[in-house]
Amino acid sequence: MADNISMEGHLADRMAHITSSGIRRIFELGARLVDPIDLSIGQAHFDVPEPIKEAAIEAIRQGRNRYTITQGIGPLNEGIRRRIERMHGFSPESTLVTSGVSGALLLGFECLVNPGDDVLLPDPYFTMYKVLATLCGARLVYYDTYPDFRLDTAQIAALITDRTKLILLNSPSNPTGAVYTRAEIENLAALCRAHDLVVVSDEIYDQFVYDAPFTSIATFYEKTLLISGFTKSYGMPGWRVGYAAGPAQLLDKMKTLQQFTYVCAPSMAQHACLTALDVDVEGHRRDYREKRDMVVQGLDPAYQLTPPAGSFYGFPTVPAGYPDDVTFVERALAENLLIVPGSAFSRRNTHFRLSFAADNDRLERGIEILNRLAHP
Repeated sequence: MADNISMEGHLADRMAHITSSGIRRIFELGARLVDPIDLSIGQAHFDVPEPIKEAAIEAIRQGRNRYTITQGIGPLNEGIRRRIERMHGFSPESTLVTSGVSGALLLGFECLVNPGDDVLLPDPYFTMYKVLATLCGARLVYYDTYPDFRLDTAQIAALITDRTKLILLNSPSNPTGAVYTRAEIENLAALCRAHDLVVVSDEIYDQFVYDAPFTSIATFYEKTLLISGFTKSYGMPGWRVGYAAGPAQLLDKMKTLQQFTYVCAPSMAQHACLTALDVDVEGHRRDYREKRDMVVQGLDPAYQLTPPAGSFYGFPTVPAGYPDDVTFVERALAENLLIVPGSAFSRRNTHFRLSFAADNDRLERGIEILNRLAHP
């Protein structure tokens, strides 16, 4: 068979607007390094707790290896409902077990967004939001959260038009670590109700909140698609189990679309997540708060860094003396340190993302290198 087969003229036009993420590029460059100090990766550094592993193994042994019903097994949906009631004080109309949070986001966007709709996205944003909105043919409208990554309701209100379909909310945030206050959330809920908007709220880091109680906009606004999951909190990103909760009419359409895409979330992982619902992750949360403090204190005063209140990321400003984020990240790579340019998450090229989901020794060595790089 010939090499370099040309597919010009055959690929769908939509793919011309989608390129490999900046995160993926760093992974590819990092593959060439020997034992790098990896502060780039977006997954917990701890392993799946043993009781959950054992539950997965037992599920496989019991033959829980076939398709489940599309919406996920009943006991897990009921457990998710109870979890939402406990955390947020309300019972959603419907829930759906999805193939990771990514699967929930794709289903949600496909069921909500028409070509030509305006979709409001935060800047900075998680890379997938922009791609999904583009796939749906939406017009991207960004609400700016710089410099301290807070919600400005007045700014958002000024962006709303008769074409605005939904607003994407991500708290705790990837990449900034911002967690919105109850007052910010209530103000946004009132604005969305006044304009009859849908909120897609990505809350996958809801177990990693460090300084104040976490507030979900779903508590205050009924037209919210709440998305979360098990992958970050329990060290199981490869198991691909997320969930969506919200209005039954929307969730029913998402279930129908899941039948023809993901079919169902992995069966043995669903059964294991029944055990995960009863596993306490408070120790990991405390550990990550200490790591957050280590980063904030270790980079002060060399870096401008808004202390992350949640998730396991910081989003510092690139030091003076570097022309842009990519130049700085390439310099870090030369020191065997993996971080991600902020432009992978933003229209700006002034910041970089680091993950503190790492053991303390590696984190300390990364901080030491960053402090050396602060004065080019």
